[in-house]
Amino acid sequence: MPVLKIFLGDVVRMRKTHPCGSDQWEVVRLGADIGIRCLKCGRRVLMPRVKFERRIRAFIRRGEGADDAAGAGSPHGTASREAPPGSG
Repeated sequence: MPVLKIFLGDVVRMRKTHPCGSDQWEVVRLGADIGIRCLKCGRRVLMPRVKFERRIRAFIRRGEGADDAAGAGSPHGTASREAPPGSG
């Protein structure tokens, strides 16, 4: 199973609703455990990455770094660097 690309600031919709009534969470910590914060009440929860990946229903908004990952691996989103004009 491929690893799901998760970025800080991602807003996700989870399969189960929180007791406050919201099902939207923001990713606030990455690692073996994923930290998420409820967007309605602010409650923070820490859960194992595997469990988190199973419980995601959809990405509402992608966080910082998602655009860079869509590029060809370059931090600026371009596959190769071109020489400046007139440099040779």
